[in-house]
Amino acid sequence: MSMNKFIRIDENSRIPKYQQIIDSIIANISSGNLTMDQKIPSINMFSEEFYLSRDTVEKAYSILKQRNIITSIRGKGYYISRTKLISKVNVLFLINKLSSYKLRTYNNFINSIGANCHTDLHIYHCDETLFLNLLDKNKLAYDYFIIMPHFKTEDLKHVSATENVIKAIQKIPLDKLVILDNIRLGIEGDFIKIYQDFENDIYTALIKGISKIKKYKKIMLIYPNKAVYPYPRRILQGFRKFCAEYKLDFEILDKVYYDMILKKGDLFITIEESDLVDLVKQVREDEYILGTDIGIISYNDTPLKELLGITVISTDFRVMGEAAAQMILNKEKGSVKLPFNFIDRNSL
Repeated sequence: MSMNKFIRIDENSRIPKYQQIIDSIIANISSGNLTMDQKIPSINMFSEEFYLSRDTVEKAYSILKQRNIITSIRGKGYYISRTKLISKVNVLFLINKLSSYKLRTYNNFINSIGANCHTDLHIYHCDETLFLNLLDKNKLAYDYFIIMPHFKTEDLKHVSATENVIKAIQKIPLDKLVILDNIRLGIEGDFIKIYQDFENDIYTALIKGISKIKKYKKIMLIYPNKAVYPYPRRILQGFRKFCAEYKLDFEILDKVYYDMILKKGDLFITIEESDLVDLVKQVREDEYILGTDIGIISYNDTPLKELLGITVISTDFRVMGEAAAQMILNKEKGSVKLPFNFIDRNSL
């Protein structure tokens, strides 16, 4: 089987030969020259026909198999197995949890990157083992690896990354690496970083709302100590720094307790949605006026919080997704600090 009329290998190109094989096969599938279930040459035949080493062809075929573009049938050979969703850019998108705001980042990335990209989304639930397995399984199959690094220890504390996670990420070529949200990994080099500064973000955002915050007698941060998806402790540090600077009476609670004692002049900052719901219910049941008697600020904005008039402090997750897409499309590198906003609504 001759593929000379389809496959092009440029001896003078700086693109690795195995990548030229991959690109050429994908281009020919996209143009219709190669069709579903069409047989392609064996590794030995391909290497002989194009004067390439067997290892080069084997590496290309291995990556094409991992992308499910070709398949091998024992005793018969290699065949084209996918003609849809073939794209010039393949992205693995790894996020630590399925939340409305993280999905907003993903959706805006998809909308911004365009139709010439195929993105696979995986959730690793802050679990080191699951993350490492996903990365190892897909380490050769993608052009870009977008990672939101948030992990949990055995006692459900937040950690940016474990030693094993850092080692695994360091194996990704820098030109393929995109780190979102949390960049405290200790990984040096020129790659895409789009991030929040958790300590200074909450500190500066609360300062923007100080004129209204000061009317309350006591401020409570509901910070879950042991959550399935733990939060960076830098949030606590920024909150304490703000309260100390403005000499505010404050308390840190791990959750909204059932029948919690509410007092006129209390202000609550909630992080988890479940705590926000429980708190609003109690405010209504105790017949306090939200935004007058009791204040609420919620962490991370959502459409529902906007609809209910809940004041929030939040990064712009839409910008996070769009910025990642644009930097990939423009082949840019570098760091982007995300804006973090105080959005005043009716609950403060």
